[in-house]
Amino acid sequence: MKSFADLGLPTPLVRALAEEGITEPFPIQEAAIPDALSGKDVLGRGPTGSGKTFTFGLPMLARLAGAPSRPGKPRGLVLAPTRELASQIRQRLNAPANALGLRVLEVVGGVNINTQIRSFAAPVDLLVATPGRAEDLLQRNVLSFGSLEIVTLDEADQMADMGFMPQVVKLLDRAPQEAQKLLFSATLDGDVQKIVDRYMHDPVTHSTAPVKSAVKTMKHFVLLCDDRETRNARAIEIAAREGKTIMFMRTKHGVDRQVKKLRRAGIHAQGIHGDKGQGARTRALDGFADGSTPVLVATDIAARGIDVTGVSLVVHIDPPAEHKAYLHRAGRTARAGAEGNVVTLVVDSQRKEVRALLDKAGVRAMEIDARMLSPELVEVTGAKKPSGTPLPPPGGQPTQHGKSRNSSGRPKRPKTGSQRRRSAGRSSRRRTPRA
Repeated sequence: MKSFADLGLPTPLVRALAEEGITEPFPIQEAAIPDALSGKDVLGRGPTGSGKTFTFGLPMLARLAGAPSRPGKPRGLVLAPTRELASQIRQRLNAPANALGLRVLEVVGGVNINTQIRSFAAPVDLLVATPGRAEDLLQRNVLSFGSLEIVTLDEADQMADMGFMPQVVKLLDRAPQEAQKLLFSATLDGDVQKIVDRYMHDPVTHSTAPVKSAVKTMKHFVLLCDDRETRNARAIEIAAREGKTIMFMRTKHGVDRQVKKLRRAGIHAQGIHGDKGQGARTRALDGFADGSTPVLVATDIAARGIDVTGVSLVVHIDPPAEHKAYLHRAGRTARAGAEGNVVTLVVDSQRKEVRALLDKAGVRAMEIDARMLSPELVEVTGAKKPSGTPLPPPGGQPTQHGKSRNSSGRPKRPKTGSQRRRSAGRSSRRRTPRA
């Protein structure tokens, strides 16, 4: 097994990785990093959790080291489809970048753009961005791609699935033609291939797994439910388990409704979807990462944007619409050699559809009758009876001694006499019938 130093990475960077306990490269890192360091365009395909962030991030930092950058003119760019993924890329690359004296900046939608504009007053070496926010900043002439030396597209197939490719094309057209291109994706087909043909020069392809990848440490199960009422009851029992659990719904409304159900049952759960503000999304992910919120309920937007260690169970409350979504959802567990289970709750009317989906995904799943806290259900999921003590909405605090609390967590102050008189006056005016 080669070390990171054997791959040609600079000593300060290797030392920074070692301080985090990272000493041996994953297979795709060992294969692709030398080519990326040499300046070649690289296509990388590997299963989720295979270490793609360091595969493109480390050689980018190494190639950017030792030269100055200017305000608003980054020399490196990573485009990512979701805010969560962009944030996690920046977090993973911060320590290695600091070791080389480089600055990594993240710009995403859902955050005050003026704050981001001010952040460009200082030089930025590597910019991590979502396509929409990058385009906004370019249009305001705050950001320029004229100095880019190396560009990475991460999760390119998800960008295609989410309809971002027209934006990506506009952005790549703003970058120097000679800039090195790195493209990483679970699949390399369709619109992704068009990007390859248009912008990459003699790319080297590194693939560590077939498209229908099966992680050996991941086990799949189908929980057969008679109806939706049974399914909903099993979902609550499963969510009450010990350990980190991600539950997937198809719609934003479904996420919000499921979080309310779980919290009413006494389960610490938070939701994440595209309509959530960035602050709420960050709090949900931070709570999930540190274990204070053991259950995260999400739409497919989070299927590739969550890289949290210790997720031992993925639950499809709503089966996904297609097989690629199943694989990406499932990839939140059994990461980097850890073990994990994936369960799909299926009502009678969905059985045929789900069996076809799993077959297309190349997944063999054991079917189990989802009876209340049956030995099989408990063994596979760790399900148990929830506490039943309702919890306040995420971000709120329970009341104490009957005193209600405001959004800051402080008890509401009693009204003064003048406030009570004004309130009474308003009430009496509302009760007065119109002439």
